[in-house]
Amino acid sequence: MKKLALVFALACAQAHAVPVIGVSDGDTLTVLSKGRPVKVRLANIDAPEKQQPFGARSKQSLSELCFGRDATLDGAKHDRYGRTVAVVHCDAINANVAQVRMGMAWVYTQYNHDAALPAVEAMARLSRVGLWAERSPRAPWLFRKERKARSASQS
Repeated sequence: MKKLALVFALACAQAHAVPVIGVSDGDTLTVLSKGRPVKVRLANIDAPEKQQPFGARSKQSLSELCFGRDATLDGAKHDRYGRTVAVVHCDAINANVAQVRMGMAWVYTQYNHDAALPAVEAMARLSRVGLWAERSPRAPWLFRKERKARSASQS
């Protein structure tokens, strides 16, 4: 029953603006929907982990775009972990695209459903903005995989 209520609340969030009440990192924020906090992962992108270079700057960038503003969630779905995943618009700005354009996130090629997004990333790379100013930025999915392998080898 609780899950059904959450799904209903998210369906309402797709049609109506909901306030952004928190930002966890460069690709995850929390909205208030029907009086409940709902964590939302930005679709199609992957931002640096907090321990990576640009992790804190990516979080700050998403905060500047969305925190304290109203957001609409387009195409909200749940991933295999039960998280809400959506394209997020804050004050009519597509935050997913903006994070990539400013060099604060990668296109998450494995899960990307936005055909225009790779070109946005290519322009950010060519312009060397954000994380693309680094000599050899490490994709977050590789960073997580390496961290997991290190952790497993230490066990």
